[in-house]
Amino acid sequence: MRRGDRLPPLEIEITRTLIVAGAIASRDYQDVHHDAELARAKGSPDIFMNILTTNGLVGRYVTDHFGPAAVLRKVAIRLGAPNYPGDTMVLTGTVEEVDGDTATVKIVGANGVGKHVTGTVTVTVPSTVPAGAHVSSSADAGAHVSAPASSSAGTPTSAPTPATSLPAGGAS
Repeated sequence: MRRGDRLPPLEIEITRTLIVAGAIASRDYQDVHHDAELARAKGSPDIFMNILTTNGLVGRYVTDHFGPAAVLRKVAIRLGAPNYPGDTMVLTGTVEEVDGDTATVKIVGANGVGKHVTGTVTVTVPSTVPAGAHVSSSADAGAHVSAPASSSAGTPTSAPTPATSLPAGGAS
C-alpha cells in the first residue's frame, strides 16, 4: 500500500432492484427511492439511489480491494449526479496518504450523468498476519488474508475474490 496506488475500477449496474433494495435495507422509505410515478411528480426523471446505498457500495469497493482484514475507519462522501436505473456507476480509487497501516483513499463514482459520489475513505490494513493465516495476492488486487480453517460457524476459511462488476440484480 503506497501513495499513488490505484484501485482497479468497479462497474456497478444501477438497477431498480438495487435502488429499491438499498432503500429498504437502510429503512429509507422516501418515495423517490421506490415509486417512479411519485419521483416524477417531484421533478425527478425516475427513482434514484439513496446515500446509504452509495455509502455501502463505496465501503464494499475498498474492503474488496484491501481484503477481509481491512477496517474502515472513516467514510466521508458527497453525492453529485443521481444514480438512475439503467445506468452504470464506475468506482475508482487512489491512495492519497499512507501512515503505517492506515491509508486514505480518494474515491470517485461516475455514471452517465457525471460524478455520482466523491470523497475519501480511511482504511487500516494490518501489516502483520495472524498466526495460521494464509496470504494470497493477484495481479489486479491487493494482498488478501484468510483466517485459518475453523469449525465454528461463520468463520471465513478463505479470502473473497474481489469483484470487478455487480450482476444486473444488484446482489453480490
